[in-house]
Amino acid sequence: MRGRSIPDAFLANASFLALLLLFTGSPSIFQHCFARREFHHRPPPAGSHHPPPPAPVMQPPPSPASSSTFSVLDYGAVGDGATDDTKASAFGDAWSAACAVRASKLLVPASYVFLVGPITFTGDSCEPNMAFQVDGTILAHAAGSTAWNSGAVTQWLEFKNVRGLSIQGCGAIDGQGSEWWSGGSVTGDAKIGANVTVMGITIRNSPRFHLTLDTCRAVEVHDVAVSSPRDSPNTDGIHLAASVGVSIHHSIIACGDDCISIQDGCSDVFVRSVHCGPGHGISIGGLGKSGATAFVSDVTVQDITLNQTTTGVRIKTWQGGSGSVKNVRFTDVRVSAVKTPIVIDQYYCDHATCTNQTSAVAVTAVAYQGVTGTYTERPVYLACSDAAPCSGIQLADIQLSPVKDNSGHHLQGPFCWKAYGEVVHPVEPPVDCLRAVAP
Repeated sequence: MRGRSIPDAFLANASFLALLLLFTGSPSIFQHCFARREFHHRPPPAGSHHPPPPAPVMQPPPSPASSSTFSVLDYGAVGDGATDDTKASAFGDAWSAACAVRASKLLVPASYVFLVGPITFTGDSCEPNMAFQVDGTILAHAAGSTAWNSGAVTQWLEFKNVRGLSIQGCGAIDGQGSEWWSGGSVTGDAKIGANVTVMGITIRNSPRFHLTLDTCRAVEVHDVAVSSPRDSPNTDGIHLAASVGVSIHHSIIACGDDCISIQDGCSDVFVRSVHCGPGHGISIGGLGKSGATAFVSDVTVQDITLNQTTTGVRIKTWQGGSGSVKNVRFTDVRVSAVKTPIVIDQYYCDHATCTNQTSAVAVTAVAYQGVTGTYTERPVYLACSDAAPCSGIQLADIQLSPVKDNSGHHLQGPFCWKAYGEVVHPVEPPVDCLRAVAP
C-alpha cells in the first residue's frame, strides 16, 4: 500500500481500489536528439543458462546493389545468426559509405540473421534522406555475452544526431530479453532524431524499453509492431521524453508495461489507430519523481483499442513534484477486459510505501470522450492531490460495463478525490463523484 493515498477518514467510507503493480523509469535526457535502440544491462543471476544461438539460415545470394544501396553483406557481414557481424565492422562501414551519398540506403537483407553487438551510428556527417532498411533480422547478443563488456555497455543500436532518416522495412530487431527480465534492471531503447520516420519494422523481446524518442522533433512512427510477453518487466513499447511533434499511428503494441509512455517535456503528441495489449495501457507519466518539475501538454490519443491491459488511458504523477499536465484529450477509446479504463493518479507509487508530500504536478484540462467497453475492477479512478486538485476534467459519452465473466475480480464503483470538472451525458456508470466547481 502507499504511505497515504487519500485521507483516512474518507477511506473508511469508500470501497478503495487496490494499488496497481506498475513500474516506470525515467531515462536521462540528452543534449541532442538521437535515434537509437539501447539496452542497459546488468548480468543475469548466477547459474542462469544461455539459450543456444538461432540456427544458421539458408542464405540466398545477395542481389546486386545499386550505387546508392549499401548492403551489410558487401562489407563483410555473414548473417548466419552465430557470427558476430559487429567485429568485422560490416554495419559501421556500410553506414559510413551510405552516409556519403544523398538519398542512400543501408540494407539489412531479408533471409539473414545478423548477430550484432553494441554499435553507434552517428549522423553528423551524413547526407540527407538516408534509409536504414531492415528486411532481415538484427539479433542482440544473449545476456552474459562478452559483447556487453560485463554490463558496462549501456546501448545496443544507437543512432546519434541523425536528421531526415527513415528506419523502415519488413524485418525484425530482436533484443533476446528473456534472461535480462529475470536478472533485474535493464533498459532497451531506440532513440530517434529530428525529421525521422520509423515504419514497418518489428521490435521484439527488448530487455526493457523497446523504442524511445528522446529530445526529438518531428518524428513519425507508423505500421510498427512491438512484442514482448505480458510478464516482461519494464518493457515499455514506445517511450517519449522531451519530444515535440510526435505522431504514432497504425501500430500494434504488446508488452509488459506501458504500451506508450509520455514523459516530461513532451508536447504536440498525436497517437491514433493503435492496438495495445497486453500491457499497462497508454500513460502520461509517472511525472514528478523525487521532487522533479515536469511539463506535458497538448496530447491527443484517438481511435485506440486496449485489450486486457491493467489500465486504459492514464495520467500518473508522484507526490512531491511540480509542474503541469494540461490540454490532453482521449477520444474514441475501446476497452476490453481492462482493469481500470480511466485513471488519474496523483499518488502514484511503484513500491510498497511512498512518503506523503504536499506538492504535486497539476493536472488540468483533460477530456475523456467516447470511452466504451468492459472493465474487470473499476471503471473510473480519479485520485487527485489535496494541494493541487485536478480541474477541467471532462467525461463525455462514457459507456463502460463489467465483463460478463468476472470471476476472481472484485468490482468497485467510480472513485474521485479532489477532482473537478463536468459530466456530459451519457456517462455509464454515473460518475457523481466528479465535482462541478473547483475551490
